[in-house]
Amino acid sequence: MMLEKYFIPSCERGAELEVVAATPSADGPHPTLIFNHGSTGRGQNKAIYRRTISPAVIANHFVARGWNVLFPQRRGRGKSGGLYGEALAPDGSGYSCNADIAIAGFERAIEDIDSVMDHVRARPDIDQNRLAIAGVSRGGILSIAYAGMRPNIFRAAINFNGGWLGRACPSHETVNPQLFERGASAGIPTLWLHGSHDQYYRIGHCRANFDRFVAAGGKGTFVAARMGHALMFKPALWKAPMDLYLESVGLA
Repeated sequence: MMLEKYFIPSCERGAELEVVAATPSADGPHPTLIFNHGSTGRGQNKAIYRRTISPAVIANHFVARGWNVLFPQRRGRGKSGGLYGEALAPDGSGYSCNADIAIAGFERAIEDIDSVMDHVRARPDIDQNRLAIAGVSRGGILSIAYAGMRPNIFRAAINFNGGWLGRACPSHETVNPQLFERGASAGIPTLWLHGSHDQYYRIGHCRANFDRFVAAGGKGTFVAARMGHALMFKPALWKAPMDLYLESVGLA
């Protein structure tokens, strides 16, 4: 496996996005996964903003199967330029529970994924007919929603413990299902991997999000594992359903 870090333009002048790419040693084009990171907990520790997120557990699983994996860092995260503006409260106290602020932060994140996809379309080592999008926590809900907001791009969309607001915000009961519902028009099967002991999202809330997604026309499989928010780091709990899912969408 080869690792490369580089920068691509964003929609904001002077604010480039950091990308970590994990690729097989063989020549492409390869199927490619775009993996989206989550939040920073409560949004209060600015030092965490600057950590580049590229989970080796995801890179190892997919590169071993012949995939490229791209880990983009949204504006203000990792070494990316610009300010971090994903639903932070104006008073600097961390993430806001205000629904309007939360959704505006979500829309900002969508802009960054659009920039990443412009880059993806220009890479000759990427098979444009075998693309998948995935993410964890905020990255999970972004991935499901983006697949529906930008249909006919992806063959697969994978959600690890997804949600935009946690249960500390009463508004999470309205914001999260509303955003997940945006993914229903993707027209592809999706995979939802959730921990039944997640400290941010109760499993009943996650199932309700999935049910609303399906009721709106979405397709998917919901898997509840006996784990918390760190489910992604326990591949023994998701490897089998992941491989079965990728086979079912023709990406094994």
